[in-house]
Amino acid sequence: MPTSLIVYVLAVLACDLALIGWEAAGTPLRAGDLGLFAALLAAAVVCIEAMRRLGHPSGVSRDLLSAWWLPIALLLPPLYALLAPFGIGPVLYLRARQIPMYRRVFSSAALGLAGAAASAMFHLAVPEAFRIGLSGSYDWLTPPVVIGTAIACAVLFAVLNAGIVAVAAHLADPEAPLAKVLWDRESLLLDLTETCVGILVAVTCALSPVLLLVALPPVILLQRSLMHQQLAAAARTDPKTGLLNAAAWQREADAEVVRAQRTNSPLALLLVDVDHFKRVNDSHGHLIGDDVLRALATELRQQVRESDVVGRFGGEEFTVLLPRTDADGACRIAERLRSSAGLLSVSTDPKTDASIRVTVSIGVAVLGQHGSDLFELLAAADLALYRAKDAGRNQVRLYASAQEPQAPQAGKEGGEATDACP
Repeated sequence: MPTSLIVYVLAVLACDLALIGWEAAGTPLRAGDLGLFAALLAAAVVCIEAMRRLGHPSGVSRDLLSAWWLPIALLLPPLYALLAPFGIGPVLYLRARQIPMYRRVFSSAALGLAGAAASAMFHLAVPEAFRIGLSGSYDWLTPPVVIGTAIACAVLFAVLNAGIVAVAAHLADPEAPLAKVLWDRESLLLDLTETCVGILVAVTCALSPVLLLVALPPVILLQRSLMHQQLAAAARTDPKTGLLNAAAWQREADAEVVRAQRTNSPLALLLVDVDHFKRVNDSHGHLIGDDVLRALATELRQQVRESDVVGRFGGEEFTVLLPRTDADGACRIAERLRSSAGLLSVSTDPKTDASIRVTVSIGVAVLGQHGSDLFELLAAADLALYRAKDAGRNQVRLYASAQEPQAPQAGKEGGEATDACP
């Protein structure tokens, strides 16, 4: 773990503990607050237990626990928002999928700080919210500005929590794109869902905490739906690279081939193979080999369009399906991928800044010219890839039935010439 990350994690935890001490010294304990706090924590525990049968396997990274953090932040003093994640954290650690203890503690601290900020802002704007107790009260809810303030504070909670975690993720992996670390489209939709559900539960509690019994089943159903969606996504994804696995890629590629044939539009296939990958594993170990695969997968995804279908075909081979792309366009894309892959540097020892570089060979095939279906395209691209390897690696080859030699290019691995890709 980088030193900067250790310092940051300790600083976040120290801030959280300092705020807990500060708020504990100045927050009077009231029976109504304690009762509502206990009721919301109990609802969160019930939700966790209801999900436990699914086992929280890898690939499931999001939940709807913000449905309980937000009501605590909006309806109770900031002290309770600081304490709540540490109350639920041990339950998550013991009853759900276990993650390293430092990550669980850091996550709790981040949630606590974000919740405390949202709570302080909301109660500064809506002092009447402090009067919520087990008996329930809703007079203060009538002005529309109150709901608007609650939404703003919920957004603040989501942004602060994501920001604190994003800084840690960036320190752990400075090479990762910051936009991807902060939010992607799926995360934004999930955050919006969590915010809406949290506000609805907060309004329900404000009317009467007894209505938690009515709010709990829908939240559990939403949680189960979310988990099933994530499990389905995990079943399609290669765990090492985050790309589509071979089976999922083939399903999507088959659909694209059928669409291209129906619309008579061009389509090309790239088969990408890491040169001398066995040497990387033998010299630096399989963990470094996995880092190389992840770096290449990220580069492949960044260098192609959103509509292109990228997957890990197996071992050190990747596949890229290019809809609406002819032979010339496929060759240009393949050459760009080959060039950018050769510029990647993967760290092998952070202490000494040692790193390695790899190259890739790419075979190209085009629908209609080199095959009439996905199987024939793969066979043609595989033969073109074999020719690129045989000619010296770090090259791009377009399939040709007789593999006629073409004009050579310089600058490849070991000074070897390669056939030009039209």
